[in-house]
Amino acid sequence: MRVFSGFVALLLALALCAPLRARAEGPVETAGEADAPAVEVAAPSAVLMEKVTGEVLYAKGEHERRPPASVTKVMTMLLIAEAVDAGEITLEDEVTASAEAASMGGSQVWLEEGERMTVSDMLKCIAVVSANDCAVAMAEYISGSEEAFVRRMNERAQELGLADTHFTNCTGLFDDEEHYTSAYDIALMSRELMLHEWIKDYTTIWMDSIREGEFGLSNTNKLVRRYSGCTGLKTGFTSEAMYCLSATAEREGVEFIAVIMHADTIDSRNSDASALLDYGFANYTLCSLRPDSALPPVRVELGERDSVQPVCTGEEALLMPRSGSADISRSVALVESVRAPVREGDRLGTLSVLSGGEIIAEVPIVADSDVGRLSAGGVWGRLLGLLVSYEGD
Repeated sequence: MRVFSGFVALLLALALCAPLRARAEGPVETAGEADAPAVEVAAPSAVLMEKVTGEVLYAKGEHERRPPASVTKVMTMLLIAEAVDAGEITLEDEVTASAEAASMGGSQVWLEEGERMTVSDMLKCIAVVSANDCAVAMAEYISGSEEAFVRRMNERAQELGLADTHFTNCTGLFDDEEHYTSAYDIALMSRELMLHEWIKDYTTIWMDSIREGEFGLSNTNKLVRRYSGCTGLKTGFTSEAMYCLSATAEREGVEFIAVIMHADTIDSRNSDASALLDYGFANYTLCSLRPDSALPPVRVELGERDSVQPVCTGEEALLMPRSGSADISRSVALVESVRAPVREGDRLGTLSVLSGGEIIAEVPIVADSDVGRLSAGGVWGRLLGLLVSYEGD
């Protein structure tokens, strides 16, 4: 093995972040942070999650099943985003409002039966003003009916491992004993939605308009304007659900998701979410588990190709505490050569991240593709080529 050291030296956290527990109550303590100030959250259910790693930094009543009101539309927007990225629909498609969609109450943009609006404008109305009529119109456009769309919502919830979630509609407008989710599950579906980076083009809108400027839109999520780095995401209220919010924010390459359920007031909801986001940004940062440049190729003996490209796999980043400082170094250990055949995913080495001389993370380095073994004819052909090249010299 040969070792390539010193890819990056960073000043980061005082000690390795202890394992974070997704089901812990209150702020999760990390090594060296026993005295970290607790976050005060008034709402009975709340979660703070980091987006890249999915680590939970705060949890309170996170698995209690509660009505989510319009935060339901996080899943609705996720299915829309996935349909766009899968090429099933485009943002330029025109959607025709049905009588059912036009009849929706609550937050709406007053679609008329037969009115045509692009997917982009429909999505904007859902993200900015929580338009129930647009949510139903999009559900019908994607799945043929709201009922079929809701079945897909529940299927997607199962695929994401949302153990405390079940939907009966795509809007959250109607309280129903069988329509529920939890703060933890909302964080997970919010994380999945925000992996579609382009969705922020909609969720960060503060004010806009539709119908050629005739109908104004103002975001129901006031944190979009008031909280530095806010990237979304969705508010909700009914008399049973009370005030709910999934708030996302990004600063210096770190993005957090704060979920609040059943807050007493809008101000309390926003204050709780802001406190959680403040706690995350003040105390945590990300350490990349990737080299800054491509790794050197590894020689393949008797292969159809001379070399194979090594790539890192596994987790892309490590969540660490900001407090204090320590030298973080990385070293790469790679085999000098491998014998064909090589299979994609074969282990070629390890990227190690060290703090204070101790390994705090190891990332597997693997082959990025297959390399077959040369046939007997191929070996002779290669030898002949070498011989001809030698005689030419």
